[in-house]
Formats: sequence, structure tokens, C-alpha cells
Amino acid sequence: MAKNVTEEPLEKKLWKAADKLRKNMDAAEYKHVVLGLIFLKYISDAFEELYSNLKKGKGEYEGADPENKDEYTAEKVFFVPSAARWSHIQAKAKLPTIGKVIDDAMDAIEKDNLSLKGVLPKVYAQEKLDKTSLGGLVDLFGTATLGTLEAKSKDLLGKVFEYFLGEFALAEGKKGGQFYTPGSVVKMLVEMLEPYEGRVFDPCCGSGGMFVQSEKFIKHHQDHYKKNNHNRLSLNTSDHISIYGQESNQTTWRLAKMNLAIRGIDSSNVKWNNEGSFLNDAHKDLKADYIIANPPFNDSDWSGDLLQKDARWVYGVPPAGNANYAWIQHFLYHTAPNGQAGFVLAKGSLTTKTSNEGEIRKSLIENDLIDCIVNLPAKLFLNTQIPACLWFLRRNKQKRKREILFIDARNLGHLVTRKNLEFTDEDIQKVAETYHNWRKSSTNYKDEPGFCKSVSLEEVNALNYVITPGRFVGLPDDEDDFDFKERFAALKGELEKQIAEEAELNRAITKNLNRLNLDSHD
Repeated sequence: MAKNVTEEPLEKKLWKAADKLRKNMDAAEYKHVVLGLIFLKYISDAFEELYSNLKKGKGEYEGADPENKDEYTAEKVFFVPSAARWSHIQAKAKLPTIGKVIDDAMDAIEKDNLSLKGVLPKVYAQEKLDKTSLGGLVDLFGTATLGTLEAKSKDLLGKVFEYFLGEFALAEGKKGGQFYTPGSVVKMLVEMLEPYEGRVFDPCCGSGGMFVQSEKFIKHHQDHYKKNNHNRLSLNTSDHISIYGQESNQTTWRLAKMNLAIRGIDSSNVKWNNEGSFLNDAHKDLKADYIIANPPFNDSDWSGDLLQKDARWVYGVPPAGNANYAWIQHFLYHTAPNGQAGFVLAKGSLTTKTSNEGEIRKSLIENDLIDCIVNLPAKLFLNTQIPACLWFLRRNKQKRKREILFIDARNLGHLVTRKNLEFTDEDIQKVAETYHNWRKSSTNYKDEPGFCKSVSLEEVNALNYVITPGRFVGLPDDEDDFDFKERFAALKGELEKQIAEEAELNRAITKNLNRLNLDSHD
């Protein structure tokens, strides 16, 4: 009897083939070559399908001009000039000039679509890129249909793009993880925050994963809209949320713009500048309903010494050597009066008392701004082994005033590789439902030893404002559950003290010996 063979998903097939064609090219560079081609194939597919319907001129398309850009704008399809269409590019795939053909195509698309200006990669004519391999990539992606209405309904491109982003982050290691937050972590943040409607802001947006997941969340919860918005049944994301973002790495910003463009998400308010959010805040006046972010852990190079008197430091001046508490206050500065924020931070942020951080945390707690803390398991992140946690802040709490929910999720998740773990949908649902039931003061919420506990601010005060979930839910802290920088500074201080004491003792001994010698001479 023949065994049932599960067909390999398209994204995995394409990745395996594309990775073989990489040869000796660095993953960081190859990433833009591959993702740019995928984007080009997608918009060309979408264009060709609409072009064909316009050319036939039947029904609603009767009398339409297939070369009129306005026809495509009306359907939210990018206009692709003839020299940039996939059929034209694939016909030249075997030529040694294929690199220039693709670069010219990218230029032509940007000229006809202002929202893509400065976004698309033009890296295909460079000498070190093997043109035979490039032609092979063109032929490979020519086998996949990504931009038709049927493909869009299955979210084929979204799956391919996300899978490739994750694989490139793995291939690049620490550096690659800077632009990519693991999908299950993003999904947990979004499911807990529930950004149904309003302004969503990520001031360190990477490749735009937080925005994409917010859109998916809305589409997945269509019933919520039908039930609660009887006169507003539109399920177009742009009718419900508007997104704002900032990214300091230009190539990562380009990835974000492409990642959002393929989903029809308006990215006009996703800004780039190389100074970053602290030195050059691109959305100074924004007060967002939801802030979702994964800032760099323990960033020491954030120009804090230049910002000691900044207006954002309402709860205390953050140390120049670590940006964690600067990010927290930056998020709060941009949170609307009834807004909320959910973000990832290094776990040391829960315990540190270094350079005023403990006092800032105390102020956040006493002002009742912390809603929930989630302890995360190890091996979730591709770019760091630093233990991590989720913070949830809320202004104007309606319920659960002067309480914090602590959730310890270290026992959740499963290994997908030896070095990498991710949450299952069931894990995410368990954590999110626990948070929602607690927030609503629902009878469905109960403290669960080893997993969750609702704690009063007085209890937090009794533990000197240290907020690691394990201390409250009854799980022992990990051996690595401390701030490395703080521990190092403490040990260094102790050692210096011992050296100083020994030096003082040696001086006293020498002084006494000298005195004894003088006495003996007398």
C-alpha cells in the first residue's frame, strides 16, 4: 500500500533551490537579490492578470485602456512598464546582461510608482554576482505564481516572503536577527494587545513584521467586527488601523517597505533616517493607540550622553550605557492617554538597579503603568542568547488598578531545531487568554502556581521592585536570571575595594615596620 506523501510547501521548495544558487555569496547581500526578485515577480503577476482583463475589455473593464496607470491605481495594483514585466526579464535570463536588465526594471518601476521610490534593490549588475546563478533564480521564480488573485487569497507570497526572511536571519546569525523578530513572538505580542482599531507604532520596525501580524490579526478576527461594529463591516485593514514606523538601517527599511507593499499596507508613515528614534524622532507629535516593538537589547551605543535633559525622561534619566529604559520611556512618550504598549526587552531590565534604572522602574510601578510581564523561554531569538521578556504597559487602567499580572512562559514552546524554539498557537492562546481574562476581571481568571499570578503593588514593593515573574508564580529563577552588566560592575567594585583594603593594610604594615626599625636604632 502506497504511503501518503505530504507535498513540500512552496516556500520551502523555493528556498532550497534559491539557496543552492547562492554559492559563495554572503547571505546578507544575497538576501536583497532574492527578496527583490520575489517582489518583482509578485507585482508583475498582479499587473499581468489585471492587464489581461483590461485588454479583453469585458464587463466592468469594457472600454478600459490597459496602458493607463489610473486603471491599476484604482485596483491597488502597481503599474509595471513593459521593460520590467516578468515575461520580458525571463526571456533574457540566459544573457550575460541579465543583471543590468533587472536593475533597469527596478528603476522603471520606481519611476512609475512613487510609493516605491528609493525602495527597490538595484544590485543585480554588480560583477561579483554570478549571472548564470542570477538567470537560474529568474527561471526558478518564474515557476511560481505569486501575485494573481488566487495566489493572494492563499497568501502565497506572504508565506514565501516571511519564510525567506526567517531563513536569511538564521543564515546571517546575530546580525540577521536585528531585522527579524521570530513570528511566534510577534504573534504573542499582537494577540495580547489586540490592535483592532487605531494608530499602531513601532519606532524600531525592522522588516515590518509587527505591522504584518497586526493586519493578519484583524483579518483573522472578522467576527469581532461583525459583532461589535454593525455599521462598519469593511474588513480592509486600512479602514481600521494606520501604521507608523521608524528604522535606522536603510536596507532593513527597504525590506519593510517591500514587505508591506506586497500586502497592500500603506507604508507612507514608515520613515528612515540613520540617526534613529532617539536622536531624530520621525514622529515627534504622534500619540499611538498601540506600540509594538522589539528594540535592540542592552544597546550601549544610543547617544544617551547627548540626551541627558530630554523631555521624554519623565520617570528618570536612563543611563548612557544602556538604552533599555530609554526605549521604555520613548514608548510611553508616544502612547495615547488610553493607549497601551507591548514590547520585548532583555530580562535584566526586570531586576537591574544600575545607574538609576532601579529608580525608573520603581517610578513606573508606583505610577501604575505596568500591566503585565511575561517571562520567555531561552532559544526563541536567532540573534542573541540573552534571556528575554515581554513588557505590557497601559495608561489609564480601568480595571486591575495597582495590580500587575506575572506570567512565566519558560515551560512553553517546542524546539524546531537544536538551537531554536518557537511557541505553538496553543501556547500563544494560553498566554493571551490568561491576560485577557485577568484584564476583564473575569471569573475565568485564576492564579495558576508555576504559570501566572496577579500581584498587588504592595507585594512588588516588598520585593524591592524586582519584577521577575518566577519570584511571584513560584518558579525558581534561572541561573542566568540576573543583569550581567550589573553583576560584573558589582564584582568589579568588590575587587577594587579588596585591592584598596589590601593596599591600605600594606601601607600600615610598612609604616609599622619602619617605626620598629627607627626604634631599634635608637
